[in-house]
Amino acid sequence: MVTDVSVLVRRIAEVGQAHPSLPNLRAVEPFAHYFGADGYLQRTHLDARDGAGTRREILTRFLLLNAVLDQGPDIIGLRQMLIEVTSHLYRREVRFLHKPVAFFQEIGLSIDHILAAHESVRQVRAEIWARENQSNASRYNLFMDNSRQVLGYAVFRWGVPLALPYLLQKDALKRNPGEEPSPTLLLDYLEDFDSAEQMAVAVKSHERYGLGKAIGNKAAHLFAKWLVSGFALTRRGDTAWGRLSYEVPYDSNAGRVLWRTGYLLHWATEKTYQRKTVLQPGRGKGGTTYLRVTNIRGMGAERPINAHLQAIYREICLEHLKTHRKAPQKVEIQRIQHAYLAESDFSVADFDDGLIYVGTRFCLNHAQPRCEVCPLRNMCAGYNDNTSLITEYRT
Repeated sequence: MVTDVSVLVRRIAEVGQAHPSLPNLRAVEPFAHYFGADGYLQRTHLDARDGAGTRREILTRFLLLNAVLDQGPDIIGLRQMLIEVTSHLYRREVRFLHKPVAFFQEIGLSIDHILAAHESVRQVRAEIWARENQSNASRYNLFMDNSRQVLGYAVFRWGVPLALPYLLQKDALKRNPGEEPSPTLLLDYLEDFDSAEQMAVAVKSHERYGLGKAIGNKAAHLFAKWLVSGFALTRRGDTAWGRLSYEVPYDSNAGRVLWRTGYLLHWATEKTYQRKTVLQPGRGKGGTTYLRVTNIRGMGAERPINAHLQAIYREICLEHLKTHRKAPQKVEIQRIQHAYLAESDFSVADFDDGLIYVGTRFCLNHAQPRCEVCPLRNMCAGYNDNTSLITEYRT
């Protein structure tokens, strides 16, 4: 079991702050002029018009699409594929971020470029991915759910997030016939929610505008992270849209790191995690225990936190996340790190980026990860005390 949770949380955030995991927007051709000669995003020009939308709006649309696609098996490959497809389609004047319906009007071109980019990325990434994951390069596939049908992938994973700003535009025209829609339609909709956390939930579950199964909880919170912290595109400056205003987007990388270091076992027993189906014995690769970290969502901690942290946790829920109207009685495992981060200068984004960096480069999903060079090795329970946390569990 990890001995000092606060030290571990801060160390993970420190690693993440030094190694942020962000899409390379500068490499996307239609965004090239958004950046200065120094390579940084020209923030003073974010509200400049670029066609029917502002730069801030167009970037937000891209990041929503990127978050949906980021749910696949190889983050590096997926992001490169998106860059290539976007750049190639814009060269052909298919300006689908500015005019989302263009993606469907030119569906043949869209699919051709998705297939071409997938093959291009596969040539570069398949062997690397296979080596890192102890798999076979022939299994490399960036389409979701191991699907080979590009039409379904294009319409569902690309089409649904692109349809959101299109529907918002249609609804705006219906409400105000003859008036030009706002150049920040998507941002206006998103920022109307009381907090970034509420927005992340609505991106998936809103009755009219939710993306539903096209986006997971992790991806919705990843989008919130980029919008609020990674690229700071939100115009809201209040606490509920600040550094602690959304949940950590737990994914397999996060779960693996938090399990092996002993962080999760600090808050509940292995038996409890099995009962909640977070741990599923025999269902992991090679008969190991499968760790389904998404099932931690909403799960309460068994170990109590002190009164000081309890007060901070309540403030997080009431003022930052705005998930409660009254002080919560249950302390949720997926939110506990917020209380520790609140007493530092680190953000939820830093913590998540640390989990991504460690999970994708050191804490790999097999029995021989790169523990000897991992930046968390000195405080990792799996490395120092109980190697079964590494060898007997998979995500």
